[in-house]
Amino acid sequence: MTWSGVDDVPERLVRVRAPGKVNLSLRVGPVQDDGYHPLITVFQAVSVHEEVVARPADEIVVTASGPQAELVPTDSSNLAVRAARLVAERAGVDDGVHLELVKGVPVAGGMAGGSADAAAALVACDALWGTGLSRDDLHELAAALGSDVPFALLGHTAVGQGRGHLLTPALARGEFHWAFAVQDRGLSTAAVYAAYDDLHGDTAPHPTERDDVPLMQALLAGDAVALGKALHNDLQTAALELDPALAEPLAVAQDAGALGVVVSGSGPTVAALARSRQHATALAAAFTAAGVADRVLTATGPVAGARVVQHGD
Repeated sequence: MTWSGVDDVPERLVRVRAPGKVNLSLRVGPVQDDGYHPLITVFQAVSVHEEVVARPADEIVVTASGPQAELVPTDSSNLAVRAARLVAERAGVDDGVHLELVKGVPVAGGMAGGSADAAAALVACDALWGTGLSRDDLHELAAALGSDVPFALLGHTAVGQGRGHLLTPALARGEFHWAFAVQDRGLSTAAVYAAYDDLHGDTAPHPTERDDVPLMQALLAGDAVALGKALHNDLQTAALELDPALAEPLAVAQDAGALGVVVSGSGPTVAALARSRQHATALAAAFTAAGVADRVLTATGPVAGARVVQHGD
C-alpha cells in the first residue's frame, strides 16, 4: 500500500534508528585509477545513534535537529534525500516524504553519521511506503550511496573490503566500552585521503586480511586489552597533519589509561577503548577536564544496524 499525501489519511510516521561506527582497523592501499583507495577495515557499530522520522509529504524534503544540526545540508546533496529517491525509483513510488534527521552522531567526525542517516532513510521509506524491498535490495541501494552506508544497515561488527562496502560479518564476543572526544570542527574525508596520498604516494602497501589477525582474535575472545593493542588507522597520520591539535586528546586518553586510542575513520573524533563502563565515563571526564574536546560521548558496541523502532501514528 502507498500513501499519496496527508489530506485523506491520518498522519503516520516511521522512526528508524541507525548507529554510528568506529573503525577498529582501517588499512588503506594506494589510490587506484578510478580514484578510490582499496581498503580493508573492521567496523564496529556503537550506541551513538541517528534517528530518522519519516512522515508522508507532497515531495521529498529533509530537516535536521539535535547537536550540529546547522551543519547538515538539507538540499538534494543530503544522503537521506538521495536514499529516499533511490527507494522511490526502485519501487516505482511517486509519493513524497518528510525526513526529520535527529542527530546524535558527530557531523563530519569520522563516525559515519551521514551514512547512518542514509541507511535509516532507506529502511524508513521502505516501511512508510510499503515497498517491500528485500534486505539485498536495500544493501544494493546502500552501496550506491556510499562506502559506509551498507555497514550502517548491517551493524554489529564486520570486515569491509573494496571501498569498505563489501561486508563480511565478524564474530565478536562480549561488549566493548568507548569514550569519544568530539570536535565541532570537521575534517573532510576527501582532504584526509588527499593528505594520505601526499604522504605515501604509490608507496602505500596493499592491505591484506593477515594484517588484522590479532585484532580478529581479540574480538573472538572478547579480549578488550588485546583489542586495544590492535587498534589501527592508516589515516591517522594524515588527519594529524591537517589537524595537529588531535594529538592532545590522543595523549589525554593514553594518560588516563585507555586500553587503546585511535582517530575514528578520517577524524577528527578520537575513540578511546575503556576497561569498563565506569572507565569510559572516567575517560570522558579526562577529555573534559583537559579541555581537548568540544563534546564527549560514551558508548558501547557492538550494536544492531538500522532498524524500525516506531511504526504508526
